[in-house]
Amino acid sequence: MNVPQPWIERLPFLEALEEDWSPVPRIALAISCVFYGVFLLQAAHGSGLPQWMDLVFVPIHEGGHLLFRFFGEFLAVAGGTFLQLAVPLMLASYFALQRQIQGTAFCLFFFFEQFLPISVYMADARAQELPLLTVGDTDDVIHDWNYLFGKFGLLDHDTQIAHAMRIAGWIGMLGTVSWMLWRSFQSRQQESVSAPAR
Repeated sequence: MNVPQPWIERLPFLEALEEDWSPVPRIALAISCVFYGVFLLQAAHGSGLPQWMDLVFVPIHEGGHLLFRFFGEFLAVAGGTFLQLAVPLMLASYFALQRQIQGTAFCLFFFFEQFLPISVYMADARAQELPLLTVGDTDDVIHDWNYLFGKFGLLDHDTQIAHAMRIAGWIGMLGTVSWMLWRSFQSRQQESVSAPAR
C-alpha cells in the first residue's frame, strides 16, 4: 500500500536541497578569501569597497518604496528596507538551490552587510541629520526609521536598536565567510572520496 507523502515533501526545491554542493576550485576560494578579508577590514574602518557596494543598494531601496507605495504609507516606507534585504536573500536562496557555495555565500554576505548602512539610518531616527535620497517630490521626504520607530513607540531606542543591528550584521558576515570555508572544504573532501581510484 502506497502512503501518500505530505505535500511539503513533494516540493521540487526540497529535492534540490538533498544534493551535494558543487566543489569550489582552490583559486576561486583563495580569491574569495582575499576579497572578504579586504572587505571586512575596510568595513571596520568605514571606507573603501563597502561604500561602493552600498551605492548599489540605494536604487534597490528606493525601488522598494515605489513598489510598495500602492499598499499604503506604512508599507511604502518599510518597503525600501524590505527590498534592500529581500533581493540578496532571494538571490542567496536561488544559489543555494543550485548548490553553488560561492554564489550563496556572496549574496548572503551582502544580505548581512546591508545591516550596517541600515543601522546608520536607524541611529539617525531622532536626530535626522543624514541627507535623504528620494524618488519624486522632495517636499514629501519621510525619514524611514523616524516614521517606523515612531509607529511602534521605539523612537527613544533608535541607537540601541541600531547597535544591535550592526552587531547582527557583523555576526552574519563572519558566519557566512566561516560557512563558505567549511562548506568548501567539505565539498572538496566529498569529491575526493567519490572520485574513482586510478
